[in-house]
Amino acid sequence: MTKASPSLAFLCIQSLKLQLLQSEDPIPDLYELPSELLDGVVAHLPALALQNFQSHMPFHCWGDYESGDDCLINGRKRARNDVLGSSWKVLFKLRWPEFIDHVESPADWQQLYWEKHLQNCADEAAEVALRPTFSGRICSINVSDNILRFICHEEHVSCQKCVCKKLSFHFKTFGPYLRCLRLLNVLCVAETSELLRTSKLQHLVLRWIRSEKHVEHLCKLLIQSRDTLTSLEFIHCKLSSNSISAICASLHENGIYTTGMQRFCIKTSSIELDPLAAPPAFVSFLMSVRTLHSLHFCDSNLDRHITRMVFSTLLDSSSNLSSLDLSENNISGWLSTFCWRSVVGSPSSGKSLRSLCKLNLRGNELNKYDAENLAHALFLMPGLESLNLSGNPIKDSGIRSLISYFKKNLNSCLADLDLENCELSSCGVIEFLDTLSMLEKPLKFLSVADNALGSEVAEAIVNAFTFSVESINISGIGLGPLGFLALGRKLEKGSKKLLSINISCYPAIAKTAED
Repeated sequence: MTKASPSLAFLCIQSLKLQLLQSEDPIPDLYELPSELLDGVVAHLPALALQNFQSHMPFHCWGDYESGDDCLINGRKRARNDVLGSSWKVLFKLRWPEFIDHVESPADWQQLYWEKHLQNCADEAAEVALRPTFSGRICSINVSDNILRFICHEEHVSCQKCVCKKLSFHFKTFGPYLRCLRLLNVLCVAETSELLRTSKLQHLVLRWIRSEKHVEHLCKLLIQSRDTLTSLEFIHCKLSSNSISAICASLHENGIYTTGMQRFCIKTSSIELDPLAAPPAFVSFLMSVRTLHSLHFCDSNLDRHITRMVFSTLLDSSSNLSSLDLSENNISGWLSTFCWRSVVGSPSSGKSLRSLCKLNLRGNELNKYDAENLAHALFLMPGLESLNLSGNPIKDSGIRSLISYFKKNLNSCLADLDLENCELSSCGVIEFLDTLSMLEKPLKFLSVADNALGSEVAEAIVNAFTFSVESINISGIGLGPLGFLALGRKLEKGSKKLLSINISCYPAIAKTAED
C-alpha cells in the first residue's frame, strides 16, 4: 500500500518547528498568522519551540494575551492564555503523566514544566558525575537524548547546530523558572552557583553532604539564594559543628538575618554539636529568624543535651515556630533540668512557645519522668494542636501526667494526640478517656493503637465516641471478639461525634460481624 503523502499543513508546521528551534529570533510574520492557524501551530510545538515562541512574541501581540502576575523573563512579560497554558499542560502530562494529579490548581504549567525538567537534568548529571571515570566539568555534561527528545524535534537533536546538548544551556535558559531543587553531594561544587545564578530558589534539598568541601560550595549557593530561599532540607548528611555554623552564617548578612527562611529540616542525618559550646551562628539563627515556622531534627542523632539547648534557645527567644519535630532521637531526660515553678505560670518570665501548633516526639525513648516534665512544658505551648508521643514507653504513669495537664487546662487547644505503642494498660487508657469527657472541646483524633489494652477498654472507647473523640485509631490493642462486638453495637446506633475509626488489625473479626 502506498504511504500517504504529508499534508501541506503538516509540512508547514514541521518547518515552523525547526525555525523556532534553530533561530534565536523567529520570523515576525509567524505572529501575523490568523489566530485559528496560529493556535494550531502552538498545539504541535515541542517544549523548546513553544518557549521560543513565547519569549520572542512581539509587543503588539500582547493585547491578545493576559500578562503573567509575577514574572519577567528576559525583560519581557510572560504571555499566557488558554491556548498556551493548555499546551504547557499537555506537554507536562505527556512527559510526567504520573504527577499530573498531584499538581494544585491554578497552576503555572510553563514554570512547573521547566522546573521539573531541570530536576531531571540535575539528577542525570549527578549519575554521570558519580562515575569513577568522570573528570570533566559539571556544566559540560551532555544531556541525554531521553530528555532532549521531549523538548526538541528529532531532526534538531541530530543537527550540529543544536546548542541544547550541554547542561549549562538548560540552566542558563530555564533557570528563571526554577523554584525547588534537590541536589546530591556530587553537585555541590563551585560550578553549581554559576549554573543557578538566574534561578530564584525557594526550596532546596541537599542529600549526602559529608565533607567540609561540600559545605564550602553549598554556602556560596546559599549566599546567592538567601533573598528568595524559604526552605532548606538536609537528608542523609553528616554535619559537624563548623558545617552548621557556616551554613547558618550564610543565611544572614552583616549580622542581620534578611532571609525569609520558613522551614529548616535535618532528616536521617548526623549532627555533631557541643551543647556547652554551640556555634554562635546556629544559636543566632534560632533566635533571630522570625519567619521560621517549621524546625525539624528527625532522626538526626540528637541527644538530650543538644535537644535541651535547642529547646531553651527557642523558649528564650519566644520563637514564632508553628511546628517542631524532634522524633527518632534518644533524648530521654531533655526536660529534667528545667525549673518549671519559675517558668510555668509566671508572666514575668517571658518564656513561651505560644505559636507552636505541632510537636512531634515520636520514638524518643521518653519514660514516665519525661512525660511528667512534658506535662509542665505543655503550659508553655498554649496554642498546641497536635502532639505525637508514639513509640515512647511512658506507661500508665506517663499518661496520668497528661491527665493532670488536661484537668488543669480544660480549654486546651490540643486536637490530635498520638499515644500509639506507649506500653499503656487498659486501666491507664480508661482513666484517660474518662478525663477527656471533661474537656470543653473534643479531640479530633486520638490513637491508642498497638497498646495491649484487651477487651476491658471497649466500654470506655464506646463512651468516648459520644462526647470526646471524633476520630480514633484502636488497631492492634487486643480488643478481641467481645470488645469488637460491643463497638459494633454502638456504631449501629450511631454516634454524633465519631467521624472515623481505624480497626485495621481486625479483618477476620470485621468479616464475622458483617456475616
